[in-house]
Amino acid sequence: MKVLILGATSALAHEAARCFAKDGAELFLVARTESKLAVVANDLKARGARRVETGLFDLNELDRHEALLNEAIAALGGLDMLLIAHGTLGDQRKCELSVAETLQELNTNFISVVSLLTISANYFEQQRHGCIAVISSVAGERGRQSNYVYGTGKAAVSAFLQGLRNRLAKANVAVVTIKPGTVDTPMTAGMKKGLLFARPDAVGQGIYQAMLKGKDIVYLPGYWRPIMLIIKSIPESIFKKLSL
Repeated sequence: MKVLILGATSALAHEAARCFAKDGAELFLVARTESKLAVVANDLKARGARRVETGLFDLNELDRHEALLNEAIAALGGLDMLLIAHGTLGDQRKCELSVAETLQELNTNFISVVSLLTISANYFEQQRHGCIAVISSVAGERGRQSNYVYGTGKAAVSAFLQGLRNRLAKANVAVVTIKPGTVDTPMTAGMKKGLLFARPDAVGQGIYQAMLKGKDIVYLPGYWRPIMLIIKSIPESIFKKLSL
């Protein structure tokens, strides 16, 4: 199995990669911090990965995406699966005060993902098999005052994936939308931890299983599906008065 992981040093991507490593997969890992990437690569080799290749990229550099994909395919001798896991949980208040901050968040969480998906979808469609998975978020289910810029990016990604899934199903290519809730990772280090926070290893295992099974949309942990169903059902006249 040949797997390309973008944003490979994120906690969830690393945990999912550990599962693939145990299967003896061949991995191409992409991140922008060399020291962190080396640590993850060495860990995956120790856990059984047949092969681990790495690439240093800032995924906001859209003009490098096609070369990145080609490099990974050449290095692995093909590609079976792609996991897009990069993203940022920006400062909502800073975004409210700055157009530049808002656009940067949307560029990272949506535009860069669309670019990568557009290029990789054409590859997998021509190949006529494979799996593309993207980490979205339950934050995209409904705009909330606490993180609506981040949520907007994730909502847009989920909508894009829905259309891509409809298109690529005819080519036997799975498109998996991963919607985690709150997870105890460095990204959420500044947040108060509650009962709904999940362990990253459990969510990583869920991502791995969803990719192997070619699922469509997966909430991780699963209890977030009914929670978000309830939140989405609240009338707007009431919802706008809530502090969420």
